[in-house]
Amino acid sequence: MGKDKKEQEPVFLRKKITLLRAFSLLIGSMIGSGIFISPKGVLKNSGSVGLSLVVWFACGILSMFGALCYAELGTRITKSGGHYIYILETLGRLPSFLFLWAEFFAIRPANSAVISLAFGSYMLEPFFAPCAPPVPAVKLVSLLGYYMILALNSWSVTWSGQLQMALSIVKLLALALIIVPGMMLLAQGHTEKFQDPFDRQSLVLDKLPLAFYAGMFAYSGWFQTSFVREELVRPERNIPLAVIVSVITVIVGYMLTNVSYYTVLGTQDVLASPAVAVSFAQRAFKSLTSVIPILVSLSCFGTMNGGIFTFSRTLFVASREGQWPPLFSMIHIRRHTPLPAVMLMFPLVTTMVCIGDIYHLLNFFSFSRWLFIGLATLGLIVHRYRHPELQSPFKVPLFIPISFTIICLFTVAMSFYSDPVNISIGCTIVLSGFPVYYLIIHRQMSDCFRSPLYYLTHKLQLLLEVVQQEIKTY
Repeated sequence: MGKDKKEQEPVFLRKKITLLRAFSLLIGSMIGSGIFISPKGVLKNSGSVGLSLVVWFACGILSMFGALCYAELGTRITKSGGHYIYILETLGRLPSFLFLWAEFFAIRPANSAVISLAFGSYMLEPFFAPCAPPVPAVKLVSLLGYYMILALNSWSVTWSGQLQMALSIVKLLALALIIVPGMMLLAQGHTEKFQDPFDRQSLVLDKLPLAFYAGMFAYSGWFQTSFVREELVRPERNIPLAVIVSVITVIVGYMLTNVSYYTVLGTQDVLASPAVAVSFAQRAFKSLTSVIPILVSLSCFGTMNGGIFTFSRTLFVASREGQWPPLFSMIHIRRHTPLPAVMLMFPLVTTMVCIGDIYHLLNFFSFSRWLFIGLATLGLIVHRYRHPELQSPFKVPLFIPISFTIICLFTVAMSFYSDPVNISIGCTIVLSGFPVYYLIIHRQMSDCFRSPLYYLTHKLQLLLEVVQQEIKTY
């Protein structure tokens, strides 16, 4: 009887994300593998301790600028979908489809693969120390972790939200275990690693964009509430509040963590370490050497959860807007989860985990991501100009979206010089969306394609027990 009653309830995505859950989503998405992977990339491409700390702080301020822009966009545009919906509503259908194309085939699977590989590497670290864990084992554990998150997000929105809150606490605990011993050593006068913080001989300006990519990867996640706008309780109040508090928390945490790394390890050890947090634990306190990797892997687990949770909403909204197959705007009749959209990333992420390397994947997807984030904040300027009558409950000074957009697009342009091969691959994937858009999306699909698509959609709809949303939530 209870089951029948549940099946009779209207099918739509409920407002289940409170302020605390929004804060947990942001913290859980930002503090992931990045702070445990990126210090090596930032230091390698900036050339000195001092400049690397400047890059970390600059990335934090830049993230705050972007987060404030997205907070205003989230109060102006009432749909979920994040970057996609903001570009669609402000710049039009072609750039929004190009983003969707690049996001699905490059940005999101590469990002998920990076985090999954970090999860697998740190999870196995205690069992193989002092040797590095074998690559096949890392990839197997990475995929198992990713599949567990996929299953959870397919099953329950509430459960995935509760897991995110629990793992956010684990993430803050992991940072605290790194920060406290480093600060204690610094207080005792161990400042020798900071004697010559700006080493001019090691400065390589053309590599700075790659240092920013590594730093911004660690902060990435400040935009996650924009993907689930329709599921947020009191979004006009909770989006700006959650964004400001979480980004400030992460900036402070990241700066202290990097100072601790350099206090204990020094530059050469950071550059030589395959897992900076583990090397830190081995040097700072041997008794917790096996604990730190587990905490870091759980941190990556939370970031995977946040990524799947939010990207499924992008596909859901894109399908609803007619730029993706209609099956992906459907919701499970009992679980009220966007099941087809959650499951779609399965094959691409599996492929990238099997063939990918963390640092190449990082540069590969960063170009496309920051290009479209820059376009989304450009869209905020356009939206203000087109709709001066719209009174937004949250508004940022105009210099913030202007400066953020310029920095994003300049960094993207510079990266062609820094890493031409990976950036060219990313650019090619974006440009390959043009013919797809004009042949399939812009023109109405011919009957020879439409009929098989409808047949396949109907069969999958029956198999997955999904239907279109029955109540408008925007």
